[in-house]
Amino acid sequence: MPGRQEELLEALLATGTPVVLVLLSGRPYELSRQIDRLAAVVCGFYPGEEGAAALADVLSGRVNPSGRLPVSFPGAGSSQPSTYLSAALGHRSDVSSVDPTPLFPFGHGLSYAPATWVSVDAGTGEWPTDGTCRVVTTLRNDTEITTTEVVQIYLHDPVAEVARPVQQLIGAVKVDLAPGQTRSVTAVLHADLTSYTGRAGHRQVDPGVVELRVGRSSEDVHATAPFTLTGPRRRVGFDRALVPTFEIGG
Repeated sequence: MPGRQEELLEALLATGTPVVLVLLSGRPYELSRQIDRLAAVVCGFYPGEEGAAALADVLSGRVNPSGRLPVSFPGAGSSQPSTYLSAALGHRSDVSSVDPTPLFPFGHGLSYAPATWVSVDAGTGEWPTDGTCRVVTTLRNDTEITTTEVVQIYLHDPVAEVARPVQQLIGAVKVDLAPGQTRSVTAVLHADLTSYTGRAGHRQVDPGVVELRVGRSSEDVHATAPFTLTGPRRRVGFDRALVPTFEIGG
């Protein structure tokens, strides 16, 4: 942490009083030395003029937090800055003694009342290179307060012309759940979302096997759904589908 902020934090922790660390910053910090001694960490980034009221609502319990990290928080010894969008050699492997596993991964976030993941149904597994596939996620709130879950869908493409990230977020949706409520989330994903820039310099959709990972974050995956893209390779342009369509029922 910058300046003497870490000294202040250590002094507070030394009192034995439970400490909730509130971060107001534009980037993640390496917190591995303190994380096991902290009661909680709230990352407010730069919340603006209404930030104090928003943080007070979260800390007091008036608001159930539902934010998710748009960056990873590094673990001990990790490089900084880093991204979850890395190829296989950017992850933990035998070719390096450096462990890049994040302390808090991209997409991570907690709440006072976590939702229960009931099921993920990915259908037949066939996905036309010019068509769509559907993934249905069912959630339930088993708690006594209203909660919110963020369903995140990541693409894993094991074979491509160029090195691709091990996984890439291609869709996310926030789902509100009343106490005892069960809701289903249907994601309709166009094959354009699997496109990448190939060796010829244009974006393309390739036939072959891909995998959709559905979960709470880039590391907390509830289910994986293998699909086979069928049909010819397609070249796509600026008019390609950029986001999936979500239908929330219940």
